[in-house]
Amino acid sequence: MSSYVDTLRTFESLQLGDRVELEHEVKVGFRTWTTKTQGTVMHLERRRHGLHYQRNHDDKSFSDVLVLQRQDGELTTVTLDEFSVLRKLVT
Repeated sequence: MSSYVDTLRTFESLQLGDRVELEHEVKVGFRTWTTKTQGTVMHLERRRHGLHYQRNHDDKSFSDVLVLQRQDGELTTVTLDEFSVLRKLVT
């Protein structure tokens, strides 16, 4: 099993056009399940956001975001967290 540090290293090494597989948790209400998403990297960024309640105005909060194009052409946006496992696929 890969650690979050390995996932971040993989994220930092990605280039546009790389094929990846991301294993991540999906949470809806009290339900949680693990799924895998495969696709081609179309965009990646470290995005600043204000999703945290009652934080100091100068507190910076960031998320690593991937936009992937799936095999059927669908675009999907995935945010990495500590439960994500990102792998580069060999083409």
